[in-house]
Formats: sequence, structure tokens, C-alpha cells
Amino acid sequence: MPFDDKVAFITGASQGIGRACAMVLAEAGATVVLASRNLDNLRSVAQEIQKSSGEAVRALPLALDVAREDSIREAFQKGIEHFGKIDILVNNAGITRDGLLLRMKRQDWEEVMNTNLTAAYLCIQQVLPGMIRRRQGRIINIVSVVAQMGNAGQANYAASKAGIIGLTRAVAQEVASRNVTVNAVAPGFIETAMTEAISPEAREKLTSRIPLQRLGQVSDVAHAVKFLASDDAGYITGQVVNVNGGLYM
Repeated sequence: MPFDDKVAFITGASQGIGRACAMVLAEAGATVVLASRNLDNLRSVAQEIQKSSGEAVRALPLALDVAREDSIREAFQKGIEHFGKIDILVNNAGITRDGLLLRMKRQDWEEVMNTNLTAAYLCIQQVLPGMIRRRQGRIINIVSVVAQMGNAGQANYAASKAGIIGLTRAVAQEVASRNVTVNAVAPGFIETAMTEAISPEAREKLTSRIPLQRLGQVSDVAHAVKFLASDDAGYITGQVVNVNGGLYM
């Protein structure tokens, strides 16, 4: 098992892309720390992982509110105390507060920036000391196609995700000499609870813009994360891997 000695910490792991990342890494043998605000959902994910992967794979659900610095410190401290280290960080947690910029409330701007961008910086700070000391580590930040191409009504979300791309590249340069890689995965439109709410007409219009003529699956993103977390990606850092069906080239 390629990850049988690795511990992965995944934020926003209770559903969608975060859950898929946890499942895929666990299937490959990783011990996983599942973190989000919804502890009940996390426990269900942990049970599913242990049922499908066996007791040899360990899954620890932890309550985490990435909008609160004290909650971030506490969750990472618990994860490190429980398993002794964190080898892989997947920064996936994020929110949207959509609206045209002309009428966007400052609170909606700040909530998105704090939850998406500031939280990523704080989570990275929690794992870097151990990764640098052990001279190994993988950090994968989940961004979005809209960080690269923009999207009307999502100025706050696009700015936060574009900020994470800059963060990814800066930190990648800071820690490369310690054999720690930092990369981003930029999903396009993926089949999640969010896209389920799209009307059939809007979905058809959206799909027509995608060269592969379909929305992506959460597993498409999770397997890109798994690759970047693996030893096979040891010479890749500071990059954005696009998983968007060709929507942005």
C-alpha cells in the first residue's frame, strides 16, 4: 500500500470533494484525520472508511471550524497527538457567498476570505514545523477553475481561491529545500450537492461549455490529490493541476 505509513489531514472531509479525498487516500492505506464542522457526518465517513478498508486503516473524526484560529490549533494538535505526525495536508474546506460586487456586503467578502484563504494559511502553519523537521511532506490546496477564469457573482470566492494559488507558489519556494512539496488542484464544475441545485436548463448550458461535455466527479479530483500526495509526484511543486474537463486551458 503506497500510503500505509502516511497520515493525511483533510479539511472539509464530511462531504463532497473532501470526503472523496479521504476515501481514496484511505483505500491506498493512509491513516486519515477527518475534519469539519459536522462531526456526525465525519463519524459516518470514518465508519465507511473502516468498513471498506478494514481496521488496518485508521480514521479519526475531529470537529473543526476553519473560520476560528483556536479551533484550527486545537484540531491539529489533537491529530498530531493521536498519530504522532501529519504527512499530508489537504486544504479543502471552503464556502461561497455569491453576489454581484456592486451589492456585495463586506461581511460576505470577509467570511469567504477568512474561511477559504486565511484558514489555508493557518492550517499550513500547523503542519510545516513537523514536515520541515522530518524533511518530507505534501500540501495540496483545493482551489477552483474560477480562480483562473473568473465568474460573475463570485468575486469574493474567485479572489480567495486565486489567493491560495499565490500562497501555494510562495510556500512551495520556501520549503522545497526541505523536501516538502506544495501544490494546488483546481476543479471545474463537479457533481456535488452544490451543483445538484442547478436547473436542467442551466446545467445544459454549462455542459455545452465543457469540451468533455460532462460535469466532473468528486473521484476525478480525489485521484489528482492522491497523485500529488504520492512519492510519484516528488518532483512536482508550486503547480496548479486543472481538473475541469477542458473548460479552462
